[in-house]
Amino acid sequence: MKTLRNFGAIAPGLVALAAFAALGCSSQIEGATEASSGGSAGGPGGPGSSASGATGGSSATGGPSATSGSSATGSSSGAVSGAGGSGGRPDSGETGAGGGSAAGSGSSGAGGDAQSAGCGSATAPKSGRLSIDVGGTTREYILAVPDGYDPNHPYRLIFTWHPRGGSAQQVATGFGGGYYGLQSRAKGSTIFVSPEGIEQGWANTGNRDIAFLRAMLDRFRTELCIDENRIFSTGFSYGGMMSYAIGCAMGDDFRAIASMSGALYSGCDDGDSPVAMWGSHGKSDSVVPVANGQSARDVFLERNHCGQQTTPVEPSPCVSYEGCDAGYPVVWCEFDGDHALPNNSGESIWSFFSQF
Repeated sequence: MKTLRNFGAIAPGLVALAAFAALGCSSQIEGATEASSGGSAGGPGGPGSSASGATGGSSATGGPSATSGSSATGSSSGAVSGAGGSGGRPDSGETGAGGGSAAGSGSSGAGGDAQSAGCGSATAPKSGRLSIDVGGTTREYILAVPDGYDPNHPYRLIFTWHPRGGSAQQVATGFGGGYYGLQSRAKGSTIFVSPEGIEQGWANTGNRDIAFLRAMLDRFRTELCIDENRIFSTGFSYGGMMSYAIGCAMGDDFRAIASMSGALYSGCDDGDSPVAMWGSHGKSDSVVPVANGQSARDVFLERNHCGQQTTPVEPSPCVSYEGCDAGYPVVWCEFDGDHALPNNSGESIWSFFSQF
């Protein structure tokens, strides 16, 4: 199966996205005050507000800087039912049993761990801002390793991508408690990564941002103890677009993605590998039209062999598509609102990811 994509028709959306970054936009972000990020891209301060942390295309060279790692500063409220779906990767021979509801479909259960080469390493990883060479270009990211890191325990790995005009630091310390509200919910079970975009975005020109991701993954597999079956991606706006691009290009590596107000502006490589998907989009989005988000969703409905019938799941108005390949649910949350994070996004995404 080939899923060819024509991006010419959505170019105006990039203009709107840039305008959004310049002008700012209010958000329905869960929780109240942003942590010390100096404003938020896509959060209450809008994508155009200033933020701490280095911008993309930094000239920093060699090794980690002295910047310390970021930690969560609180959590968001809102209840979400436990999510269904099967643990591990069904195509890896793992099995799961039991029923589930809410943000998923299929069977629930925990699959086995697939340890990376870095498990058992005597060198303890450090949280903080790090740099890596990608084809002669220095790229930066923030790594958050759990306190009490155990080199023999394979951790879940979640990449969190900032919106247009945002920064890695902003995602690491803001958005409802850090890393889109996920770090506080992880309770030490997850390694988080917040990459830095070039020109504060994810245009992915010539697949440069996918190459950046592959370089980070290669490093983490060697230096960290991660569970190869539980690698995830999430982001808002341009960060959601990058998550869609990852789902398109790297389904063999990523177990699930969660995109908020995204589209296919960062590209969508042809491919057949299924990937579990959670998506949200405001019906009145004035920056990224909801129709463009629906087009991105439809890529994964096709790839995961889902039907068109849906079942309501928590939180309302989310729905789960029926008939998807076992272990590869597609959940879609189309809410009343503009270009914003939906209420309870942190809880919803964590419930979706943690089922695997």
